[in-house]
Amino acid sequence: MADLKERLLPPKPASALNVREIANRPAASGRQAFQGVDVLGLKKRGQGLRSWIRVDTTGNSQDIEVDKFTIMRRCDLPARDLRLLDPLFVYPSTILGREKAIVVNLEQIRCIITADEVLLLNSLDSYVLHYVMELQRRLTANGAGEVWQSDGSDMNRRRGSRNLDNVFSNSSPDYLPFEFRALEVALEAACSFLDAQAAELEIEAYPLLDELTSKISTLNLERVRRLKSRLVALTRRVQKVRDEIEQLMDDDGDMAEMYLTEKKRRMELSFYGDQSMVGYKSVDGASISAPVSPVSSPPDSRKLEKSFSIARSRHESMRSSESTTESIEELEMLLEAYFVVIDSTLNKLTSLKEYIDDTEDFINIQLDNVRNQLIQFELLLTTATFVVAIFGVVAGIFGMNFEIALFNVPSAFQWVLIITGICGAFIFSAFVWFFKYRRLMPL
Repeated sequence: MADLKERLLPPKPASALNVREIANRPAASGRQAFQGVDVLGLKKRGQGLRSWIRVDTTGNSQDIEVDKFTIMRRCDLPARDLRLLDPLFVYPSTILGREKAIVVNLEQIRCIITADEVLLLNSLDSYVLHYVMELQRRLTANGAGEVWQSDGSDMNRRRGSRNLDNVFSNSSPDYLPFEFRALEVALEAACSFLDAQAAELEIEAYPLLDELTSKISTLNLERVRRLKSRLVALTRRVQKVRDEIEQLMDDDGDMAEMYLTEKKRRMELSFYGDQSMVGYKSVDGASISAPVSPVSSPPDSRKLEKSFSIARSRHESMRSSESTTESIEELEMLLEAYFVVIDSTLNKLTSLKEYIDDTEDFINIQLDNVRNQLIQFELLLTTATFVVAIFGVVAGIFGMNFEIALFNVPSAFQWVLIITGICGAFIFSAFVWFFKYRRLMPL
């Protein structure tokens, strides 16, 4: 039977045999190794690869699969910031400026923006694809100017680093940095998405509210209730985006932290400045590693070196402060533009909510009016019932079992009806006059 089973069954792979042999092999202590551990699925569970869309500064996009820790090391982000981008969790809209990246969570747009690339979670959502296409279009449109600017900066760096104006040359202020353009497209996509939802809600709301005012029914009230729930949820989302933009505009430190290209440029300039200092010392014949005797070194070179370092530090601080102020102004103008857009969307939703509240007040007034009419009718009906009860009292008196002379008069019954009717009408008129006098009924 064992020989027949070996001939019929396919041979087992060598990897499985090796793993099983290692697992069943007794260890030095007499216990089995890897007991209760799934060795084959351990690496597969620990990978956690996710598909990302990467867009570089030239507009080229590609799909990459990396894990969470690679993204953390690549963008220098903590794990709590990556949780904002997880589609399994629902977080409010957030824009975070970090040392080397900007974390953006605006509705469907969840991305990481650095000075060189944009990383988005690969999604089939139409707004994400539209964001990628729009970003590529803008980067491609401005690609020629950026290439010219980068070539010019490289030529300035190759020209000799002794000239301070060439070393500390600023980039052209006529265009936004890469991270600001990516942030602008994200803000535009989020604002357009929210504004489209607000417009769709307005188109659906106004006819429904007009129909409700003309005909109050359970179906219309239920539809308005669902509409108001959607309105409250959308208003909360728009308010969160508005508050996030306003918070960034009020904090100059956060805006300066988001200028990633400027940080990268300062690091490069400091590196080239150090290289220029080393070249200047080497040209003058002074060695960095070898000690220099204070007698042999001329004092003029020391003074020149000291004055050069002081001028360099002052120039660097002045240029950095000016560039920081300029970058804050650029970002503030960008945020202010979309703050106006999102504030307009919020005003639309606020006006719609006020219209719904006015409709509810109008419906309550109508219901109160109907309720008052019912109360007035009930009051009249109660008064009429009291007048009719008088006839019952008269009938009860004349229905007693005793003999009186009035029973023998032929016209007595008619006179009793006439007198009772006149008294009932007088009593009813008195009640109606009293109700009008006390304003319990309309005149």
